[in-house]
Amino acid sequence: MQDLHTLIENSVTQLGYALVDLEISNRGKVLRVFIDKQNPVDVKDSVNIDDCVLVSNQLGNFLAVEHEIEYDRMEVSSPGMDRVIKKESDFIRFNGERATVKLHVPIIEIGISAKAGGKEEQVTKKNFVGFIRGVEDGNLLLECDGKTYKIALTNIDKSRLNPVF
Repeated sequence: MQDLHTLIENSVTQLGYALVDLEISNRGKVLRVFIDKQNPVDVKDSVNIDDCVLVSNQLGNFLAVEHEIEYDRMEVSSPGMDRVIKKESDFIRFNGERATVKLHVPIIEIGISAKAGGKEEQVTKKNFVGFIRGVEDGNLLLECDGKTYKIALTNIDKSRLNPVF
């Protein structure tokens, strides 16, 4: 049997949406499904309440009838302005946008440290806030404080948009 993520992703895709994220909480009794439009016109082209109702009804029927998957509650919503970014295509789509990125393994840098009296010091960096500057050969290009970091997509633990208001 296919896993739940794949089942939901296939169903959502058939309706013309993209599965952004899926959360299962409260011992598997609450399903949270975050959707987006498959081919948005621009960054501001997002899902609305009618889209969420359509997907919720379709998934509810699909999971109950065809796969007998039990849950108490399902929530379908847009990913929000601070949406999760997981796929390479997400990073490409949101090129130029501000994001927060947390790594599995920190990047080690050599830098001048004020607390070390202006001497060179090894610094590890695991959390970044910067602007997405594209994807190149499986690496995210992220500009932080005037410096562009090349971060392997496989080293990204969590990332989400961090809009400026």
